[in-house]
Amino acid sequence: MITILFDLFTVYFHNPFLLACSHFAMATSTLSDSERRFIVHGVQDDIRNDGRRCEDYRVVDLEVEVLDNTHGSSRLRIGNTELLVGVKLALGKPSTKHPNEGRIEFCIDCSPNATPQFQGRGGEDVSSSIKSLLTRAYENSLSMDLESLCVVNGKNCWIVNVDVLILECGGNLMDAVSMAVLAALQNTVVPTLTVTEGDEGEIEINLPDDPSDGRQLDTSGLPLFVTLSKVKDRHIVDATMIEEACCLASVVLSVLKDGKCTSVRKQGSGSLDPESIIEMMETGKKVGMSLHKSLSSFLLNTTTADTRSTGFL
Repeated sequence: MITILFDLFTVYFHNPFLLACSHFAMATSTLSDSERRFIVHGVQDDIRNDGRRCEDYRVVDLEVEVLDNTHGSSRLRIGNTELLVGVKLALGKPSTKHPNEGRIEFCIDCSPNATPQFQGRGGEDVSSSIKSLLTRAYENSLSMDLESLCVVNGKNCWIVNVDVLILECGGNLMDAVSMAVLAALQNTVVPTLTVTEGDEGEIEINLPDDPSDGRQLDTSGLPLFVTLSKVKDRHIVDATMIEEACCLASVVLSVLKDGKCTSVRKQGSGSLDPESIIEMMETGKKVGMSLHKSLSSFLLNTTTADTRSTGFL
């Protein structure tokens, strides 16, 4: 098991081409009027209640190779938000619409103990929202080379099953999920298959005897989510639960390494004026590029490091 700690500081976006609205519920933490005013006024002065500035992330605690019965896995904690991701590969049939491509499928499970909001149907609504955003961001030619997952055109392909278990929710859930999913996928090894033709013309697919015989899944084009929450006249990144309770609206961007955006989604019941959206997206671009750089650097170190825990600031 490899552990990574990294601290993300001020992080910038442009060229959006897709905007959607979501009914993803904003946090409903119970705050008094005095507490709410304290948080809002602090954000306006660029001083948040935990000492961070508006564009600062909390320390991210990331572990990879945490599950033995998967092809890739990760565990991430940022503040009080904690989740576990496992990736398993299975052979299946490609879709009739894309016979030369593999598939990636997501399953989001919200533990009822993570937050009272997940009890009842609340967890189902959150799971559905996260799943739709992940599917939308990953199933396109800019993000993932699905053709490389094809084994036999029109007959067999790799299906990448990504299971996300949300253990605890302490704010900024979308960003945390995207970081953990990317880390788990980069940790995934696709087995090398041998395709032969049988005596009667049937295709035989043989798995390697060595489980480590394979290629690493290409994650160079995968996006990261950046959530920017509007607090009165300013916006913040990596909002905590109590900060989300002071926000009426937020914007979730999926940002590639080069700063391009593959999707934009608005959350919350509040409204955002066009100038605020442009400003938030410019900040999101910087945040996303810096986040990619930090995460890629530490994940790259895991390929050469041993399995002892390593701390980074």
